[in-house]
Amino acid sequence: MSQENKEQYPKSAISSWSGFVYQGKIALYHSLKIINEGALDFELQLDSSDDFAIYINGKLDTAHQVKAKISKYRSGYAGALEQSTLIEHDKIKGTKRYFHTSVPLDDTSDHKGTSGEVVKFYCYGDKFHCGLGEIEELTKELIKKLCKKESITLSEKLINFNYCLLSEKISTQAIKIHKLNQDDRVSENRAAYENRIKASTILEDLKKENPYLDRDYYSVDLKARFQTHLEERLDKELLTMDDATYERARYLCEHVRDTHFNELKTLCQMMKPSERFQDVQTNDIRRYTKLIQDISAEPIFDHLPHYLDGENRFYVPTALDVDESEECESDMIREMKNNGDLLRLLFEYNHLIASKAETSFTFNTKFTNSDDFDNKQDVEKLSSNITKSQCINVMTKDDAEDRLNDKADY
Repeated sequence: MSQENKEQYPKSAISSWSGFVYQGKIALYHSLKIINEGALDFELQLDSSDDFAIYINGKLDTAHQVKAKISKYRSGYAGALEQSTLIEHDKIKGTKRYFHTSVPLDDTSDHKGTSGEVVKFYCYGDKFHCGLGEIEELTKELIKKLCKKESITLSEKLINFNYCLLSEKISTQAIKIHKLNQDDRVSENRAAYENRIKASTILEDLKKENPYLDRDYYSVDLKARFQTHLEERLDKELLTMDDATYERARYLCEHVRDTHFNELKTLCQMMKPSERFQDVQTNDIRRYTKLIQDISAEPIFDHLPHYLDGENRFYVPTALDVDESEECESDMIREMKNNGDLLRLLFEYNHLIASKAETSFTFNTKFTNSDDFDNKQDVEKLSSNITKSQCINVMTKDDAEDRLNDKADY
């Protein structure tokens, strides 16, 4: 048996989900590319008979199939290549057809189907492939060029902010179409046809957004970094993850994608409750996602990802890396004093699972209710120990699992 035939392909569900993430990024890149070439009269259509398509004056101009990490051999794409050449729906004779892959192939020559139609492999500069980790920089380069043409002041912050917002625009529309089809039983083609994105709105978004509203910027940036880490982790480890680990990572990725960037601030505050949400780093995101994948209990993705024990108590995963419990305690109390949103959250979610800690520990916050930071009278009561104050439990993964799996004595 040849090495090509021995190759183990990922499960179809995993492959199609990874492709769903990838195709939105490629669709954005291609749209910006043709806007840079001067086209503003087209519409982008996502997730119909093709992964995405470009329409001009209501007629199909180009059809695009996007495949993420299926195989390094052309034969692994034989069926998809042939499908791309079919004459069906809006795809008529002469329609320009393109095929995108995330990995280099052994053969990228044009494919001529039984219909006589030809599909070409899409070219990115001098390459006929583009990996998930490469597409962001290529897209940002197009944004820079477009900003220069439109006389928009350039800065790295502006480039990143607009990339995040435009990516969000595409992914949100793709999810909307998918949900119309899956939940509302709107036909796939109808959902896609009625929810196209105009090129002019993409350009308008670049012109109108102010990247210097820090709260918005940090929220958008955090969401993008969070999503990018999850996407890249799934892309790199598709063949090595067991089903349970993969599903937890996928659901977390979808939860982050579905959460508006302003609401994501809440999740990020609980991810690192000892710091301001805009100080969450990539390592924090990495530790947080790994913890959710590794905990044997299944998370509940509602508002904040969390767990419930047998007594319906909330447990929240965090990126806390605890070297010294006293330092962790002082950092968290200091942040609670300055962050009313965090303080309120900790009154609801006071069992925190650390990504790394030698032992579990509990500390007294000296707050009696979620409005203490504004209430001088309550602070005076605390000094007299009249009222019992809130305690925070920071737990190791193993101790939390014992409780969540009903192995501990309550």
